[in-house]
Amino acid sequence: MRGGDAVVIAMILAAGRGERMRPLTDTVPKPLLEVRGKPLIVYHLEALGAAGFRDVVVNLSWHGERIRGLLGDGRGFGLRIEYSEESEALETAGGIVQALPLLGERFVVINADIFTDYDFGRLRQIGSRAHLVLVDNPGHNPEGDFTLEQSIVGNDVSPRYTFSGIAQYRREFFDGLAAGKRALAPLLRAAADDHQVTGELFRGGWVDIGTPGRLAALNE
Repeated sequence: MRGGDAVVIAMILAAGRGERMRPLTDTVPKPLLEVRGKPLIVYHLEALGAAGFRDVVVNLSWHGERIRGLLGDGRGFGLRIEYSEESEALETAGGIVQALPLLGERFVVINADIFTDYDFGRLRQIGSRAHLVLVDNPGHNPEGDFTLEQSIVGNDVSPRYTFSGIAQYRREFFDGLAAGKRALAPLLRAAADDHQVTGELFRGGWVDIGTPGRLAALNE
């Protein structure tokens, strides 16, 4: 599954423990928590298929066997799914670095624990080293993460927006990073300081399923 610039592969980040979602995630991995009777990760797979993606990589750690058992090889969703196994969750950047042999030169990355109607097909034609989808700041992140001016992401004081957990990257963005546990935010902030990150503001449906209360509110 090694794609070139003409083919965009998607990766769904599904390895996290989901500490803030306990006790719900003690026995169920967060990507399998249900919204309106359907697991979160299934919404992503259906949206990716509708957007023209065919190859998906899913990283696994906490209760990963349950995710693999539900999704299988992806044929049930009209997709080809490969898995990147992590003996312990490597955080976002670490998980991406480990999965690079499966991802090709350009790929989309989506957090499994969000609920959104964003059209992932918009990212198929993006060629930036890193391109972030930003949203208006939710109540749980009032200070935001990045600024956005003429499609360039920055670290200025205001106005700031929240990173949605949806992005497109080129493989070169992660060149030279050693394997192991590594957070993504410091890499993005450093690249934004150098004006190497593009972005867009999305004002459609988006929820970060970070707590049992937010999940319950969405289901209500």
